[in-house]
Amino acid sequence: MKPELIALARRSLILASAPENVARTVLDSARLRSFSRGETIFLQGERATAIYIVAEGWVKLYRIAPSGAEAVVGVFTKGSSFGEAVAFRHDTYPVAAEAVTDCALIRIEADAFLRQIRENPEVAISILSATFAHLHSLVAQVEALKAQTGAQRVAEFLLELAPCPDGACEVTLPYDKVLIAGRLGMKPESLSRAFARLKDQGVTIKQNTAHIDDLATLRDYVEEDPALAWSKGG
Repeated sequence: MKPELIALARRSLILASAPENVARTVLDSARLRSFSRGETIFLQGERATAIYIVAEGWVKLYRIAPSGAEAVVGVFTKGSSFGEAVAFRHDTYPVAAEAVTDCALIRIEADAFLRQIRENPEVAISILSATFAHLHSLVAQVEALKAQTGAQRVAEFLLELAPCPDGACEVTLPYDKVLIAGRLGMKPESLSRAFARLKDQGVTIKQNTAHIDDLATLRDYVEEDPALAWSKGG
């Protein structure tokens, strides 16, 4: 792989705390794979044999409920890793993965990593770090669903994407609104209402761009008690 891809993989959660020689050995056998928008990366129930790091684009992880409904579990972009825990156990994927946009993924064979763990147990620290980060993200999602209004969840999503530290800012929405709604545990029509409610907080949506008048105002709104947010039309 190109040096910039190796550097990107080296910064990912799964490799950030691994010793240099271990990371180098693991990445020697890694391969870059490209997927077109809408293409399946792996299926729910498929045997897990690899770990992925996103090099470009966006990927969604989702589950199909018995009713046939799709539940979005996570959305990942450049530098994020996924599939670690189940790949190391040679278990089956509890979710499916799909390319949200055209994307490139660094595929690391789980066995290559497992060999390094057996030879150097401290490598397990990097795995624990990545697993903890994914767990923390899921806990944060559950907390947001229970403790925030829909408009607050959308506001927090915009703040996570904002490229500016403060003041006015423009945010490009990275994927379609149906997926954003799924990611935030909302129906598409609820997302539209949430965007409308955020106008009072200085947020204007035009196609796939959100203009935020003041990031500090939006942060204050996210941190408000939900009861107060609702009283403001949240």
